[in-house]
Amino acid sequence: MEASIKGLHHITAIAGDAQRNYDFYTRALGLRLVKKTVNFDDPETYHFYYGDEQGTPGSILTFFPWGTKVPRGRRGAGQVTEIAYSVPEGSLDFWQKRFEKLQVTQSPIAEKFGESYLTVLDPDGLKLELTVAKTPDLRAPWETSEVTADYATRGFHAITLTTANRQATAKILTELFGYQLLEQQQNRYRFVTAAVPNAAIVDLLEIPGEKSGYTAGGSVHHVAFRVSDEEILMEFRKKIIEAGHQITEKIDRNYFYSLYFREPGGVLFELATDNPGFATDETVAELGMGLKLPAQYEPFRSELEQVLPQLH
Repeated sequence: MEASIKGLHHITAIAGDAQRNYDFYTRALGLRLVKKTVNFDDPETYHFYYGDEQGTPGSILTFFPWGTKVPRGRRGAGQVTEIAYSVPEGSLDFWQKRFEKLQVTQSPIAEKFGESYLTVLDPDGLKLELTVAKTPDLRAPWETSEVTADYATRGFHAITLTTANRQATAKILTELFGYQLLEQQQNRYRFVTAAVPNAAIVDLLEIPGEKSGYTAGGSVHHVAFRVSDEEILMEFRKKIIEAGHQITEKIDRNYFYSLYFREPGGVLFELATDNPGFATDETVAELGMGLKLPAQYEPFRSELEQVLPQLH
């Protein structure tokens, strides 16, 4: 079987206050909290996973809420600077009115590559776009009482990587990951994979001389690309090493297996497997309800439950 990248798996970002982050993504944006766990390297910090009903790869946005004292990040070169969600045709008016009512920072509806989109900032300044895709998105949405299926997000549509020079990053996408350049609009280059119908787009925004971004609150920490299983994951590890890049050993993240490497433009890339998924320590119906700890931190559960802020 030829190794293939199946679009985006998840995106991990940094937030400030945990409750504020939870409120925005589950209530304002209407996503499901799929998993409430902790940072593997800093167990006194939550790791929230938001997505669709099952936490399907291509729908998962995750956060490390580092608390109210975290400094604000700055968008720039070497970063994922925009995260686009797919929303249904005719839904942008609903979202405009909803965000106005909730006092969410937003920009007027705009268009790129023939697709209408609405830009909003989350409470930490993370830049999100709600995009009406040219091709109808048939993924099943997670619904809430306020955000019903007619309007709800379907998962990721695209991401934008800002770079001072696109060439080396484009080479990773095309020669290693199997993406193809679809079209160009001024200094924005759209790459797409044919392996999946959704969460398949990476835009490179080339700004020569652009300063490197500062990764802190409201910034993307890394982006994960999707592979089917561990066998394909390790095939990619070999390919990436042969291409002259440094990459980590395989890491068990409980819900998927991962590799990490920094692409030449400065963005931290992860490769993550579909298996085993999020319904390993909770049923699908229970996802996100309990605090789930990596095995090494389970003996410290009572102490961590005292330190971690209680969500309501």
